[in-house]
Amino acid sequence: MHPLYTAYKALTSGLFISLFPLFWGYTHVTGRYRKGWKERMGFIPRRVHREKHGSSRVWIHAASLGEVRVAASIKEHLKDLIPGCETILSTTTEHGQDLARQILQDDMAVYAPLDLFFAVRRALSLAGPDLIVFMETELWPAWLNEAHRMGIKTALINGRISSRSIKRYRKLRPFFRKVLENVDAFSMISEPDARRIREMGADPQRVEIHGNAKYDSLTRLFDPAMESEVRKTLNLQPAQPVFVAGSTRTGEEPIILDVYERILKVFPDTVLVIAPRHIVRTPAIESLLRRRGFAYHLRTALNEEGGKRTAPVVIMNTFGTLFRLYSVGTVNFCGASLVPLGGQNPLEAAVWGKVVLYGPSMEDFLDAKALLENEGAGIEVSTADSFAEKAIWLLKHPDLARSRGERGRAAVLRNQGAGRRHAKVIARLLR
Repeated sequence: MHPLYTAYKALTSGLFISLFPLFWGYTHVTGRYRKGWKERMGFIPRRVHREKHGSSRVWIHAASLGEVRVAASIKEHLKDLIPGCETILSTTTEHGQDLARQILQDDMAVYAPLDLFFAVRRALSLAGPDLIVFMETELWPAWLNEAHRMGIKTALINGRISSRSIKRYRKLRPFFRKVLENVDAFSMISEPDARRIREMGADPQRVEIHGNAKYDSLTRLFDPAMESEVRKTLNLQPAQPVFVAGSTRTGEEPIILDVYERILKVFPDTVLVIAPRHIVRTPAIESLLRRRGFAYHLRTALNEEGGKRTAPVVIMNTFGTLFRLYSVGTVNFCGASLVPLGGQNPLEAAVWGKVVLYGPSMEDFLDAKALLENEGAGIEVSTADSFAEKAIWLLKHPDLARSRGERGRAAVLRNQGAGRRHAKVIARLLR
């Protein structure tokens, strides 16, 4: 066992033991992280235990909601490539787990074990996978080391290493070089991602480039009927302008409200819908709206009997609704980009044939940004003034905005097929 991994085991195990009483108290007071606690410790349910060894079994780990959707697409391709292949899908959050069960429509979804050698070892021993797939940036040292020790192959699929995160990885390059020795294949999104994973220490012979499988998952989710459902929920008039601010983070809402005030001077019936990346921030956004004098509704209030939007602003305090929300946006903004957080996926709006606005910090989605900007369907804004100017231009020129948006949608459709290419990497490792 390498000394660096020995140190990692000692550090993580020691921290777990010392902090466990505090964490246990926190979960019982707040109720957070109580679901799936046994699974996080490696005690996966009986239904996931391996009972037969005649067919291939793949464990896919996906952290975010977007990764869960990509994982579901990968699973469908594996069905065609390897008939009878069993798939386990693990997530880290309750909302990810709910979506996994909804999409998979079976019982093979579990909470991921913590990256502690004893929890991982127990879970893998019970599940008995032939291959573990990590989505995008999920590189867990204990998982990878224990899988290698047990003879289980591993792969990073739809791999992405951002220009922001590589700076952190460089500081720990000797450690991650040893970690990456345990990975059998790196199926990356783009050449910059491939270059960065090699820079971290990945064997160049194991690195491939196959595009972004999120293109596939988004087009599979697309359903024109969603727009009419959202319009009904938000009580929108047929031609009423809608400003959708999606995946917003701390510091962005004040700028968005500045822009909204400018829009109202020209288009006074515009509705603003704010969808924060983390709904626990809803009270802070409510407080900001009250200080700025805006009437608003919470999305959950519109679910109540007789609930009807009358206020100009809606806060989306529910999960899993942003994708369909973009369908009604006349102006669509993709958050975590006016602050230095790397951005969010602009393709969720683009697949609806919409022009997408975003700030200068899009380091995590440079490939999607370049794709849209080449078609005039992606617009970078850096200040409230430039943001308002571009938003009002889109509202004043609906035909041009629609044309640009359709070009962006066509570009997304042309880039389908990455999911199957990534799945072929998995199939090759299994064979």
